[in-house]
Amino acid sequence: MSGFVTKPEPVQVPGLEHLHTGKVRELYRDQAGRLVMVASDRTSAFDWVLPTDIPDKGRILTQLSLWWFDRIADLVPNHVISTDLPAGAPADWAGRTMICDPLEMFPVECVARGYLTGSGLAEYNVSRTACGIALPQGLVDGSELPAPIYTPATKAEVGEHDENVSYEETARRIGADWAATLRQTTLAVYTRARDIAREQGIIVADTKFEFGLSDGELVIGDEALTPDSSRFWPADEWQPGRTQPSYDKQIIRDWLSSAESGWDRNGEQPPPPLPAAVAERSRSRYIEVYERLTGTEWV
Repeated sequence: MSGFVTKPEPVQVPGLEHLHTGKVRELYRDQAGRLVMVASDRTSAFDWVLPTDIPDKGRILTQLSLWWFDRIADLVPNHVISTDLPAGAPADWAGRTMICDPLEMFPVECVARGYLTGSGLAEYNVSRTACGIALPQGLVDGSELPAPIYTPATKAEVGEHDENVSYEETARRIGADWAATLRQTTLAVYTRARDIAREQGIIVADTKFEFGLSDGELVIGDEALTPDSSRFWPADEWQPGRTQPSYDKQIIRDWLSSAESGWDRNGEQPPPPLPAAVAERSRSRYIEVYERLTGTEWV
């Protein structure tokens, strides 16, 4: 059992048709047929969308995505047309809204891994593979891989797990040529981002992208290289063989897994609200990674 603890009612704006409520984003269509994406302050963990918001999170995700889109534009175009507020939109949408080209999305989460952790580590400990890709002996939690690997997954609905799939399965679903293009583009973008982040003392352990087509051209959509779609680690604290300090939602996961929360993630009850201190620590980590990556102060 999972999903929204309390599903929010979307804001209704004249001239915008509400299409979808996601874990974080509300999706609308304007009268010109363009998509309007609004990033909320919602957060999720263990396939639940939690009842506690993280202040500023939606703006940080949006602004960081825009920053990265600029830095990978020569590798792949993005779907953003404008960041202007639609007429009649609430003032709170400022800084968290992107007007986007509607894409014909590929049904694939394009994941790049440069370090061994998460589901890749769990598989490696059993079979010395990650998503079916053979890896060397002797790797541990947090080990840097000999080279980045591409490990696609299927995109899940709210409350469901993304499922790792083989490269061959994606080729069967979308065609060999597009499967190869997605792999090549994913690894190129990851490598660019890894190198940029490393200069700022940040390790990009892994990340995921979504791509679609616009008039037959490959375009990156949704978000890019945020703490929600990536594992960011402080490079000066990296120590293979343990769980790494992280700039993502690990603070929230750790509290939900603790005795203090009183929550059984394997039970049927939804998770409890986050304490204010946990929400604020999480907000601080989002701001810190934004400032470290961009070199600018969060205002």
